[in-house]
Amino acid sequence: MDDKARRMIEFVGQRLLRRPASPIDEDTPLLSSGLVDSFALVDVLIELQKLSGRRIPTGRVSPEDMDTVRKMFETADRVGKP
Repeated sequence: MDDKARRMIEFVGQRLLRRPASPIDEDTPLLSSGLVDSFALVDVLIELQKLSGRRIPTGRVSPEDMDTVRKMFETADRVGKP
């Protein structure tokens, strides 16, 4: 796991988890499992842009793209612009 993924996991764990005691990693389903609600997607997207250094058009991102930390960074690489 790289530093950016670790920082995103910390962000999600400290600020967004509905059950804060739940351990998460790069492949933990966040939205589909209910650990993070869909209202938090805006916060996740803003943090992802900061960590990835890419501008990510919201119209090109679906909730499925943001379900795990790994998918988040894959999406940033795929649709984000420097």
